Amino acid sequence: MANASGFFTHPSIPNLRSRVHVPIRVSRSGFCVSTRFSKRVLCSTVSSVDGVDKHASPSPSQYQRPRLVPSGCKLIGCGSAVPSLLISNDDLAKIVDTNDEWIATRTGIRNRRVVSGKDSLVGLAVEAATKALEMAEVVPEDIDLVLMCTSTPDDLFGAAPQIQKALGCTKNPLSYDITAACSGFVLGLVSAACHIRGGGFKNVLVIGADTLSRFVDWTDRGTCILFGDAAGAVVVQACDIEDDGLFSFDVHSDGDGRRHLNASVKESQIDGETSSNGSVFGDFPPKQSSYSCIQMNGKEVFRFAVKSVPQSIESALQKAGLPASAIDWLLLHQANQRIIDSVATRLQFPPERVISNLANYGNTSAASIPLALDEAVRSGKVKPGHTIATSGFGAGLTWGSAIVRWR
Repeated sequence: MANASGFFTHPSIPNLRSRVHVPIRVSRSGFCVSTRFSKRVLCSTVSSVDGVDKHASPSPSQYQRPRLVPSGCKLIGCGSAVPSLLISNDDLAKIVDTNDEWIATRTGIRNRRVVSGKDSLVGLAVEAATKALEMAEVVPEDIDLVLMCTSTPDDLFGAAPQIQKALGCTKNPLSYDITAACSGFVLGLVSAACHIRGGGFKNVLVIGADTLSRFVDWTDRGTCILFGDAAGAVVVQACDIEDDGLFSFDVHSDGDGRRHLNASVKESQIDGETSSNGSVFGDFPPKQSSYSCIQMNGKEVFRFAVKSVPQSIESALQKAGLPASAIDWLLLHQANQRIIDSVATRLQFPPERVISNLANYGNTSAASIPLALDEAVRSGKVKPGHTIATSGFGAGLTWGSAIVRWR
């Protein structure tokens, strides 16, 4: 069952209670850890039972079941990728009624990257993942799980398996998509930790990538100025519980907020027989459909973010048992500079401890946090041992925070 930190603890197994008494302690991330054994998987069998021939085959109930001794996990590598096509505010001013000063003052954005030509979501994700693996010194064959956090897959059924193939993960590791928009990467970190701590996985590749430019109405000044395309990735690796680098998390959703930010399915508007997909039975078969462009109420999303994100980060800090002063960096989803500044002010984080690259890339959805992290690491700003409070928030509505240590 889930504990207060959100991680899963392992319930006791009834038929072992009378046979095995293992002293345990609870780590700060919420897992029960054996203080007697150091190996992750413990297996033993019963060689003799009172009243039973010791040479006879024991029944299933006489075996002591294998148990996982939960490990810690840590971030050991990162990477990012962006399309080559740069669209500036001045470029947008040529197609909508706007200008550089108007956009920069209200959002903090000056440029964004947009897919073009042969660019693809999978291609960006593979490039970012390759860089993360190289930094982590992990080969594709050693990856146990690929988590692709995206709301804009190239294929309706997901992108993760194509990434696994392109990377050359020859052992066919489990690969699947996580759809949570701008909160996706944080939820990917949480999922990676649960797989490592509760499932015995060793190396998990977490990718945040989106190409929202394909779902933007480029005639709508309110939304087209905001979004860009990118990919970012991290490698999360199992470690000794004492070296645990994911201290806590706090995650939420509120479906009532969907009306403020969505990209809904819309039916084909084609007249005649094709509008019903060739049907002569009224509403069956269903009409062909596609997704609408992004619809957003900016004011409501702003109110939601500046209220919910500080509360979520404070909750994550409390679960980690850390004061705000223990945090080296605040890394938020790069949605709007006004949101970033407002959250930092409410949490009393000085500007010099806030990571932001929004001006260069705009809102890249699930890619924004790992993209900003990668630039901060490679520039030398974020160093090994630094503790980061990170938070994603957006469509759903969903939001989540995590307290992590880099390497």
